Amino acid sequence: MQTESKTARLNEGTKCGSECPSSMQNAEREVVALPEAFPFPFEPYGIQQEFMKQLYRTLQGGKIGIFESPTGTGKSLSLICGALKWLKDFQEKQKREVDAVLNEGSHGNQGSSTNTGGGDADWVTAFTKKKEQEEKIGQAKREQELITRRENRLKTIRSSSKVCRGKRKLVQLEDEFDSLLQGASTDAQKAFTSEMEAVKRQCLEEAASSKDNDDDSNLIPEDYESDEEKRKEEEEDEEEACHVTKIYYCSRTHSQLAQFVREIVKSPFGEDTRVISLGSRQNLCINASVRRLKAVSLINDRCVELQQKKSKSRPGCPYRKQDLLEDFSDRALLEVGDIEQLVTLGRQTKTCPYYGARLAVPAAEVVVLPYNTLLHKATREASGVRLTGNVVIVDEAHNLLETINNVHSVEVTGAQLLRAFSQLTQYEAKYRSRLRAKNLMYVKQILFVLSCLLRCLGGKTNVPADQQNTGATDVRLQTINNFLFTAKVDNLNLFKILHYCQHSQISKKLNGFVEKYQVPEVIQAEQKAPKQTATTGLTQFLRNIGKSTSSTVSTETNSDSGGQRENSAAPVLNSPLMHIESFLLALTTANDDGRVVINKQTLLSRSSIKFLLLNPAVHFADVLQQARSVIVAGGTMQPISEFKEQLFYAAGLAADRILEFSCGHVIPPDHLLALTLGVGPTGVALDFTYQARDNPRLLEELGRGLINVCSVVPGGVVVFFPSYDYEQRVFDHWVKSGIHARLETKKKVFREPKSAIQVEQVLSEYSSSIQKCKVCSPGSPTGAVLMCVVGGKMSEGINFSDDLGRCVVMVGMPYPNIKSPELKEKMDYLNANFPRNEKGQQAGQVHYENLCMKAVNQSIGRAIRHRADYAVIVLADQRYARPSVSTKLPTWISRQLCRLDRFPPALSAISKFFSGKRDSRNS
Repeated sequence: MQTESKTARLNEGTKCGSECPSSMQNAEREVVALPEAFPFPFEPYGIQQEFMKQLYRTLQGGKIGIFESPTGTGKSLSLICGALKWLKDFQEKQKREVDAVLNEGSHGNQGSSTNTGGGDADWVTAFTKKKEQEEKIGQAKREQELITRRENRLKTIRSSSKVCRGKRKLVQLEDEFDSLLQGASTDAQKAFTSEMEAVKRQCLEEAASSKDNDDDSNLIPEDYESDEEKRKEEEEDEEEACHVTKIYYCSRTHSQLAQFVREIVKSPFGEDTRVISLGSRQNLCINASVRRLKAVSLINDRCVELQQKKSKSRPGCPYRKQDLLEDFSDRALLEVGDIEQLVTLGRQTKTCPYYGARLAVPAAEVVVLPYNTLLHKATREASGVRLTGNVVIVDEAHNLLETINNVHSVEVTGAQLLRAFSQLTQYEAKYRSRLRAKNLMYVKQILFVLSCLLRCLGGKTNVPADQQNTGATDVRLQTINNFLFTAKVDNLNLFKILHYCQHSQISKKLNGFVEKYQVPEVIQAEQKAPKQTATTGLTQFLRNIGKSTSSTVSTETNSDSGGQRENSAAPVLNSPLMHIESFLLALTTANDDGRVVINKQTLLSRSSIKFLLLNPAVHFADVLQQARSVIVAGGTMQPISEFKEQLFYAAGLAADRILEFSCGHVIPPDHLLALTLGVGPTGVALDFTYQARDNPRLLEELGRGLINVCSVVPGGVVVFFPSYDYEQRVFDHWVKSGIHARLETKKKVFREPKSAIQVEQVLSEYSSSIQKCKVCSPGSPTGAVLMCVVGGKMSEGINFSDDLGRCVVMVGMPYPNIKSPELKEKMDYLNANFPRNEKGQQAGQVHYENLCMKAVNQSIGRAIRHRADYAVIVLADQRYARPSVSTKLPTWISRQLCRLDRFPPALSAISKFFSGKRDSRNS
């Protein structure tokens, strides 16, 4: 294990508006010239100034930074102003360096003929220096040409807005012509109508003739030469796109990305910064026939199909035309806009925002993109994202490790395997005579792999998946090598098969085949190649959509995982081969870095094979190595040691390249009261361990304690439970014992819904109840209680600011289900590959505790959201008093944490806290 670098403390005052205690870690801090001031829309807080300075220092030194700044401290704005200040300075420095080299070259050429008179050795040295200087000057000239070309391009982009306005004027004139035609004479209208009918008839005749002559050449892969792969020199032409140095900013959700874009607009850099937002087809597609499919996999599948339609009778997507895409990318860079604005622009110009935004990446200075696009290499490359020499900022990074694991963990169902096998079998039968030898060989290898995977699940190739009984239920977990041996595909070269799939685009060809012909889902043994029908596979495709939307599985709840997982049947892809390719790619991971879970159910349609990634560093290493600097930031990054050990050190980073910055909150210390509560009002110990948490005495004690807290807390009280199942059990017991009725006399009780559709309604009613109680008569309820679940829909992304969350109560510790085979395998992997910590704990146990505390930190961080906000945080479990637990809380909470062993002092402290806030408001 690499040793941690020394930590330098920056302590300057803790009052509101001054710099709070912060830390910056750097083993050998290099001297970096920092700007005297950073452009900011208002006078920044002291901690914001320090944040921007340390960010600038990190970017300038090409370091990896871990930045923690609580919600409400202006983290996004500090990231924007600090990073863009560095980017603008870096661009100016580049220009100065190029000019200096050119000037030096022009002066050097004047004296290059000077004879040193030192013999042959001096002549060789002079010649070598001259050659190096010429190469340096040539490189500088090329860079200057790129800069000049870039500036000219920007001028063209700005002037194109006038052209676009002219196009809109033309559309307006066409509309006026149509209105004039409506007012014309009857004879003129008849003449125009008859002419249009003639044009339509001609178009239909041409379409019919083209359909008759249409062949399947676009469905046949070209000749394939795997051993003589030739790099197309077109890749060199891509340099003409002139990628500028840029900042890639990524976050978890599209709403968070949109909020970041709005912050850029508010910043001093909003006028002269080129920003583009990347997103999924689900968010950017404007084709109504595709958008109505709802499911992401179906939308992606349909988009790929439309790209195969290139004939006159089947022109494909009308919004993807190259000239329109280029015009769209130019206009998208004129103003800073989020995804919704890109969609609006796409509808106005009738251009695909998904592909248009990709074309704008080279000239953009800030690229805003979701996690998956950055973390998945194939998606990253397809989107035109180049990390070399650029800056990467990962915001809301507290769950980065889990996110990387989820992005690269792939699951294929028995139905998908059977469907792909059936389709590819029919494809091979129809085009066998037209496929070249190597194409046919690889198609047969793919079919063999699909049949082997089906046999692993106990399935057959000629019976529908929902009619196949595979026998007894069985869940097995294997290493990659053992799985390949069990599946009997260990003798095949998966790398070559995947290389063939990539370069032949066989999955896209199969998509086109399925779309053109009505392909049966399962081919029986006696069936032959499908015959061409008058209709396409669209009818069957729409039937599949209906099946996928109706065959949903009931919601599952995990009583130990701290949250709800809503699973539905996997959507029926038109052709799932592309998804299966992702699974095969995952199987090429090193044996120690992943596991395969074989989930065999009674029906093949419900069985699945899942690849589980154990080592996220293998996929994040490319980002760390290629990017100039990487910043992982969040409101709560504790415990930071996990990031360094599992993500950075495991990827080969040296300790002296990693910097840490953690700042306090902008609120004054007296705006927060954080306390641990080990006992209830009658002295019953608050022990919510798995063995004791269902004790009726404990549930009643929790209810009595909450009633007392609600008596002294104004506004809203948010109570977090470890899981939906436990919240239900507590609520049912409170109803039976009368606790619920007593609680309703203090505050109206609301519960987090399991359905995402009802979240907004519950939050609205909760907020309205709090607002109404402000004007209620004495003796009536004084607010509301919201019962939530850790890891649920209200533990992240919801702001319980001001009266919506004057008190947050955390009931128990939300440890995940340790009996989960996936978690157990992860812990075993960590124990085997990482040493014990300084306390002697195994890495797996530390990871298990960190999962719990990260969930706690996210939930209790919902309360204080801005400088003037104030709240009480109650950690209701005697285990929170342990130093090993409290040290994993955010610094701004742990340094003020009060550990109380009796309930009366806790209630007195809460009452005194809010009395002081009422007195300050009245004064």
